[in-house]
Amino acid sequence: MQAAEQTPVLAPDTLKDIFRVMVRIAEVDAAVQRGLSAGEVQFQYYPSGGQEAIAAALSAVIRPDDYMVTTYRGIHDIVAKGTPLKEVMAELYGKAAGTSKGKGGPMHLSDPASGLMVTTGIVGAGMPIANGLGLAAQMQKQDRVTVVSFGDGATSIGAFHEALNLAAVWQLPVVFLCQNNQYAEYTSLAEYTRSESFAARAAGYGMPGERVDGCDAAALHDVLSRAFARARSGQGPTLVEAVCHRLQGHAFGSEQEHMDQAALEAAKANAPVIRLRDRLLADGLATEAELDEIAQAERAAVDKAQDFAREAPAPDAEELYSDIFADPAAIPDGSCGELKVAEVPAPAGDTKRMTMCEAINHTLDLALTNDPRVFLLGEDLHDPAGGVVKQTYGLSTKHGLDRVRPTPIAEQAIVGASIGAAMAGMRPVPEIMINDFLAVCLDQVTNHAAKLRYMSGGRTNVPIVIRTLTAGNVGSFGAQHSQSLEAWLTHTPGMKVAFPSTPADAKGLLLAANDDEDPVVCFESMRLYFTPGEVPLEEYRIPLGKADIKREGKDLSIISYGWAVGEALAAAEQLAGDGIDAEVLDLRSLVPLDRQAILESVGKTGRALVTHAAVEFGGFGAEIAAMLQEALHGKLKAPVGRVGGRYTPIAFSQGLEALHFPNAARIADAAKALAR
Repeated sequence: MQAAEQTPVLAPDTLKDIFRVMVRIAEVDAAVQRGLSAGEVQFQYYPSGGQEAIAAALSAVIRPDDYMVTTYRGIHDIVAKGTPLKEVMAELYGKAAGTSKGKGGPMHLSDPASGLMVTTGIVGAGMPIANGLGLAAQMQKQDRVTVVSFGDGATSIGAFHEALNLAAVWQLPVVFLCQNNQYAEYTSLAEYTRSESFAARAAGYGMPGERVDGCDAAALHDVLSRAFARARSGQGPTLVEAVCHRLQGHAFGSEQEHMDQAALEAAKANAPVIRLRDRLLADGLATEAELDEIAQAERAAVDKAQDFAREAPAPDAEELYSDIFADPAAIPDGSCGELKVAEVPAPAGDTKRMTMCEAINHTLDLALTNDPRVFLLGEDLHDPAGGVVKQTYGLSTKHGLDRVRPTPIAEQAIVGASIGAAMAGMRPVPEIMINDFLAVCLDQVTNHAAKLRYMSGGRTNVPIVIRTLTAGNVGSFGAQHSQSLEAWLTHTPGMKVAFPSTPADAKGLLLAANDDEDPVVCFESMRLYFTPGEVPLEEYRIPLGKADIKREGKDLSIISYGWAVGEALAAAEQLAGDGIDAEVLDLRSLVPLDRQAILESVGKTGRALVTHAAVEFGGFGAEIAAMLQEALHGKLKAPVGRVGGRYTPIAFSQGLEALHFPNAARIADAAKALAR
């Protein structure tokens, strides 16, 4: 760890520019608080008083095309990065002219034009995403640095460790800027850590760390300049700890009894704006009249922006459903109309018999070969391992470790890096080894990948394909490696979900997902991984939202996806022996959902049975059942039936495990009951 030994000398114009930005930040902060006090707006606001010098010094170092990721206490960073004041104020007032059309608010401001890529309301969550932005710049050979700001409280979050470790391993051009304001929400430093210096932790990750007075603009400029220079020259990341003092409670209107009152009063008396003003005057670098003129100009600009926000129109009602997906019709409940999916003719060329595992490997090879933006990342993907079940074997040898990237065991870091890289123009294909491990990174998946398009008002999007394996019903994996958790994801607006049942479908869906402008999770069934099928060798896409009739019938519709489709087909054969002609409809993707195919099939047969490997209670089958009851009430010949996993964790004992999952016999029995 290094620290500035003495206050460096800066050019007078640079110091005055920093002062100007500090005043602008302070004026924005004050204007927001006035608006809240007057009842003009209502939201949770986290003031940045005491941290102005950090962002202002950063503004003198960072370039317009550099990336920034900040946190909910980030209005100073946002102003310093050059985000237009009118758009910032309009967003805070929830207006259509805001940075996110009024849909993001103060905790989700973004402006890619100025390099402000993400403002997150989740503590520590921006760091993994910043890595992805840095990775994209590195892979694209761009001279761009990513800075990610976070509070001292975020150093207790697992994402902090995962992100710093990955950034160091890959030598990413990222500056981690810890704005240590002495409190993690309402908890003081002494109450939550024994660390005397967060910057000292950098040594544990093999990167430089520097600690600096966060109220000294010149010292900050010096330290940040070194960190940015290291990043630009390919020397990798730096952890900078800027020590300051928060001048208010945690949020606007919060009590301050938990704060050290003597330290608080001292910090107010020596606030960053006051301190730099006094220095400029004492050193003869500016006159009082000159500094007053700067203050008046900034106040006028902020007042003008606030007046604009007050008068700007609110977003139209139609905005509620825009920016969830690239195409609003992909919303699965049909609220924006049915998705129009063009009919894609079946490939007519040569085929090869492949297992699903081989088909996925073949498809990833095609994607890597044909699109330089595509890269894979995940645990154990590279040779000689080639994935835990050889699904990526040979790809790192052929395409190199830059395109097939092994990672630490760090799911938040994997998905976060994928999000950032996708926002910067890449097409990442991260692998979460087993879908149970989605729980470890669910914040990145559902709070960031799924929502960033909406929270940014459509200014950003996250075209990633998360591949993940379901290992249930293959024997002895137990309760934490055998689940099928797709319902978690379908409940999150903004996330698409594909779930193939054949090798050919796996190829077509994966290639379609890779072309998609929205995040997609592709589930792969280990139970099907070594089941062979004919796969066309040419490139083809199976549109997301296009179901497939795997077996036609007239008496009953069995609706399924994933490996349960095979059990449904086996059940249909059993039912045929009893004179029941069952149709088997494979959904193939759950979001978007082919509602038309479901309604047509059940409208024809009059009976429906939904089956899936996931737990039946609260599972996706309940959504299908509800949809059918609403749309076909009075036309159904029997209530919609469901056959899913039992409401139990999945047992290690193969006998008990078999009892948990649906099988052909259970499906056939349920179908017979409906057909009576």
